Amino acid sequence: MCGLVSQPVWSTQHQSDSILDLSLEQLGNIEVTSISKKSERLADAAAAIYVITNDEIRRAGVFTLPEALRLAPNLQVARISAFDYAISARGFNGGNANKLLVMIDGRTIYSPLHSLVFWDAQDVMLEDVERIEVISGPAGTVWGINAVNGVINIITKSANDTKGNLAQLQAGQSGDSFSARHGGVLEAGGYRLYAKAFGIPNSVRGGGAVYDDTWRHWQGGFRTDLLRDATQMTIQGDIYRDVIKREMADHARNQGGNLQARWQRKFDSGATLHIQGYYDYTKRYTPGVYAQRLNMADVDVQYAFSADQDKQWIVGGGYRVADDKVVNSALLAFMPAQRTLQWANLFVQHERPVAQDVRLIAGTKAEYNSYTHIEWLPNLKLAWRATPKSLLWTSVSRAVRAPSRVEVDFYVPGQPPFVLLGGPNFRSEVANTLDFGWRFQGHRIGLTAVAFTGNYKRLRSADLQPGGRTIEWGNALHGRVSGLEGWATYEVRENLSVDVSGVWLRERFSGVDVSQMPPGNDPRTQWKLGATWRLDDSKSLTVKVRHVGALPAPHVPSYTTLDAHLGWRLSPTVELGLSGRNLTDPRHPEFLSRATPDTSVIQVKRAVDLVVTVRF
Repeated sequence: MCGLVSQPVWSTQHQSDSILDLSLEQLGNIEVTSISKKSERLADAAAAIYVITNDEIRRAGVFTLPEALRLAPNLQVARISAFDYAISARGFNGGNANKLLVMIDGRTIYSPLHSLVFWDAQDVMLEDVERIEVISGPAGTVWGINAVNGVINIITKSANDTKGNLAQLQAGQSGDSFSARHGGVLEAGGYRLYAKAFGIPNSVRGGGAVYDDTWRHWQGGFRTDLLRDATQMTIQGDIYRDVIKREMADHARNQGGNLQARWQRKFDSGATLHIQGYYDYTKRYTPGVYAQRLNMADVDVQYAFSADQDKQWIVGGGYRVADDKVVNSALLAFMPAQRTLQWANLFVQHERPVAQDVRLIAGTKAEYNSYTHIEWLPNLKLAWRATPKSLLWTSVSRAVRAPSRVEVDFYVPGQPPFVLLGGPNFRSEVANTLDFGWRFQGHRIGLTAVAFTGNYKRLRSADLQPGGRTIEWGNALHGRVSGLEGWATYEVRENLSVDVSGVWLRERFSGVDVSQMPPGNDPRTQWKLGATWRLDDSKSLTVKVRHVGALPAPHVPSYTTLDAHLGWRLSPTVELGLSGRNLTDPRHPEFLSRATPDTSVIQVKRAVDLVVTVRF
């Protein structure tokens, strides 16, 4: 269940043709909503949050959502194949990464089958994205179960900010893409319609051989935003379809759709009421493995009392139900094949000053799930405005990842005798995390630095059963993850800015033999260095260097990439973009799900692409 203030229904954010048209102080005034379920300036946000702006996405020259997420310095993003990604924050990365909550306009997109995100089924029209708020660290008190190591909140623009027509064509070595959008005016607001299609070509292996995993995606949808007096309403929906080639097998096929409504009322007292509901349908077919049909409905209510002497209470609750049906195969099975899952929550948060320039933010959420029933998710935070330009904060949180069907109902092979089976007594994984952070927002420099440590209990383990013939999911792993993360931007002069970021991570685990099934595969270090020049009124150049350290198990060598993008506005309506990725490296691997010969490892190739955007 997700709070409605994750997406302001009526956008007031300044839309700029170039990030360089805004000073760093103005960027600090961008409002974010993912920290405390209310709007607040980025400069005042007491959490490790990075905002990917629409202009930053455009200057990256990407056309899929996972590639856009590479722009966040506090995420680990690794490409596994043409259609599959490993994306996480603060460790535990993998193709089945399950400690990161992802939302699109307040609609959660993780699958209750695995507690993960199927990235091949998730996309948006990137031209319509207002911003992507990326939080590294726990956010269970605000967003509930599965927000253990971070939150990605993808927020699209109001229909009132996308009036007119747009067509975009992209072609090159990364693939091909076409998208179109029409925006119009209604009596009390606006609407838009969009359609998008793209194709990603085959991957290559280490020896240069083709790996047949072509990915084609089609998607369309609408959004309507209305404003009457103090009431705002949004109705939106999407449908999509995927076809993915598989070597030596039939194509995998995915399809689905969603319908969502949000309603907000501001009262004369200053209080605000939000109500959100959505329905989500998913159908997945992987030949020889399984087929799934999922119907999910969600409703969420939140009430923010009027502020009294800088004191404020926010209360809320929600309910979600999912009907999940799986068609099993000889390879694996979920038993029972059909299950109805339920979640419900009550939430309260209070913010008040406790000393001069010091705020206390305390809250908790009680969330029910079908497997472990009630889980408590408390958080306590102190934020100190040390100077007008600097903010220091510390927080302590308890976050939980509840069991999914893969931990309880999963069997391999599909018929007895089983080798791997779900654990009927599998308990929730728990993370107790402590953060210390500092944010400085000056006229020409902005920076964020965070130190964190998390104590993880009852992590998923593969437990060998008596007799040595079967393995059952258990909770025998424990660990501690500590690290540093930071990013900074410096405006050298009006037409030139540079940015630098880095993450250092240390993971230690104990319990059963961790080497047999590590909880994740993460680099010890990663860093980025970039610069953006506005060459003149119509042209800009962005260059990024990205380094990712070696992955330990399975081993993947470290790599360094150089990306560049040249944007050229030919006229008020036509814009060209020329992008190059991995320019210094013909190809390299980014992730392995398991140990394979070097010649079988899927590689990420060098690519040059051209995009043409027309607005009319």
